[in-house]
Amino acid sequence: MLKAVVMGLVEGATEFIPVSSTGHLIIAGEWLSFLDKEKRDVFEIMIQLGAILAVCVEYRHRLLQTVQRIQTDANAQHLVRNLFIAFLPAALLGLTFHREIKDYLFSSYTVGIALIVGGVLILLIERFAPAGKVQNIDHISAKQALQIGCAQALALIPGVSRSGATILGGMCFGLNRQTATEFSFFLALPIMFAATGYDLLKARDLLSLHDAFIFLVGFVTAFFSALVVIRALIRFVAKHSFAAFAWYRIVVGILVLLFFTH
Repeated sequence: MLKAVVMGLVEGATEFIPVSSTGHLIIAGEWLSFLDKEKRDVFEIMIQLGAILAVCVEYRHRLLQTVQRIQTDANAQHLVRNLFIAFLPAALLGLTFHREIKDYLFSSYTVGIALIVGGVLILLIERFAPAGKVQNIDHISAKQALQIGCAQALALIPGVSRSGATILGGMCFGLNRQTATEFSFFLALPIMFAATGYDLLKARDLLSLHDAFIFLVGFVTAFFSALVVIRALIRFVAKHSFAAFAWYRIVVGILVLLFFTH
């Protein structure tokens, strides 16, 4: 149960900041020797659902308004269109290369390299990215949505970070930091629901009532920790850069290569 709590905390704490939740879960799972590999994969899918639910709760008013006004409100239609456009690149690539990604890229070595490279890129983007002119998600163009979607596709590589790719990608393509972060939260919903739904369907034979309590502990822990992180990150990005996350990635990536790879 304690290991389930730790895994839930890792998921909730890292899902929405640019450090890669998948990479941290791979490292934590191997370090804790948590469950066997197949069961751990299913557990990680379940706790990701907890993190998604935290976004739904935090943005429940905007989501409800969007659903209610989708047929009449231009801003609601604009947001849904952009989310669909941004969703497509990662969805199509993930569906096409799902098995290859799971078989060949889910390793500590890949995570370590991706953490270091991603950290360096964050420092470069923070230094050279143009000032973002788009200050509201309702003003994001279809072209910018597609560009952010292509950036998100890079997160199919464990260790890259979906939130990092979308937030920093958004900053590169003309969004200010706060708008890129908010759009990243909304974009997490379709891509994570699709990915977890697909993985659960493939792993349905591994689901068991015997594991239900452990899975529930991880789910609830991931939900509450993710909720705290989402609210803290919104405040953080208003006044700070992501340089601290970049250096964290670089240090952790080096440690992973030193201690977790052979």
